[in-house]
Amino acid sequence: QVQLVESGGGLVQAGGSLRLSCAASGRTFSNYHMGWFRQAPGQEREFVAGTSWNNEITHYADSVKGRFTISKDNARYTIYLQMNSLNTEDTAVYYCYCNFRGDEHWGQGTQVTVSS
Repeated sequence: QVQLVESGGGLVQAGGSLRLSCAASGRTFSNYHMGWFRQAPGQEREFVAGTSWNNEITHYADSVKGRFTISKDNARYTIYLQMNSLNTEDTAVYYCYCNFRGDEHWGQGTQVTVSS
């Protein structure tokens, strides 16, 4: 059974930083695409950043480019999202996901709140 467990959310002041983690378990993820979405109150879930276990290609939403960095620890099947220069518009529940040919899984989400 696939499990994605996020951690690292919290409350931070604008301009601050947080690092989210997502630990994956339950199968071999070597061909999976993994990353982060977020959902703010009253808004649709939106893509934030993504990568793959078997290459170094990364993708970012325009709104986070230059501020957020996605990375991974292949040995631990863990991905990270380093978030710098946070602003109030980054306030959302952040979800980890993995996907391979339609086999998609989501974490439970972790709240990130940025205060002004």
